[in-house]
Amino acid sequence: MTRQPSHDAVIGVGPALRKARVLRGLTLEEAARDTKLSTDQLQALEDEDFEALGGEVYARASLRTYAGYLGLRPEKVMGIYARHAEDPEPPKPPERMGRVERAIAATRIRDNQRFLLIAAAVVVFVLIVFGFLSRDHSAPLPAAIATDTPSAVPSDQAFDATLTAGSPAEVTVTVDGIAETFSMTRGEERSFLPIEELRIEVVSGGSVEVVVAGRDLGTPGVAGETWSRTFTFAEVSAWPSPSPTVDPSSSGSPSPTVSSVASPSG
Repeated sequence: MTRQPSHDAVIGVGPALRKARVLRGLTLEEAARDTKLSTDQLQALEDEDFEALGGEVYARASLRTYAGYLGLRPEKVMGIYARHAEDPEPPKPPERMGRVERAIAATRIRDNQRFLLIAAAVVVFVLIVFGFLSRDHSAPLPAAIATDTPSAVPSDQAFDATLTAGSPAEVTVTVDGIAETFSMTRGEERSFLPIEELRIEVVSGGSVEVVVAGRDLGTPGVAGETWSRTFTFAEVSAWPSPSPTVDPSSSGSPSPTVSSVASPSG
């Protein structure tokens, strides 16, 4: 079991959802109408305020629905969400109840049982009546639900990127024109989900491992120098599918390398 990522750390799915909605010219109200989610829920998803959605089950279901509606691949979005989820803190043990509390609890349980029995009887009665009334009527055609994905942007647009720090580094990531500068500690991982363009700038080149659209680019750059590179959806979508890694000791073919652009630090 996992809990939702902390609202203090941006994991990338919120900005991607907002960008996809804006590209399609949709308002939160229009998206809420089509997805049957409230505008507050959609705003919480775009702000990555997952705790406001009332639990992880609701957060995951809402995130999958909204991502699919906007044309993003739900499995990509859910994968990034899952990578940043952590184990929950164990719940506190319940305090022992006194005699009065136990008596009140027993009364509530009996009342709840009576209510459930009455509700079940009512449901059975309604089903029987409805069955007699609808026996001679043909089933109506299913209603059309307006959940078709707008066609302004291809349904498979967006690519994922993951940065993993091998040593402390200062990094600037620009996702679809929105820049964010942050410090990374050794072993820290950050994921992003750009739709059109992604630019990565590492102040200390060679200290951050870069994976874009499933392709491991290693730790590009030269240690102590600034490394930067821009990736576009058009470029990434033209890449061939990643091939299995070949052991250099068993093959004389050199492994493919990725060119980088190095610029003076500062």
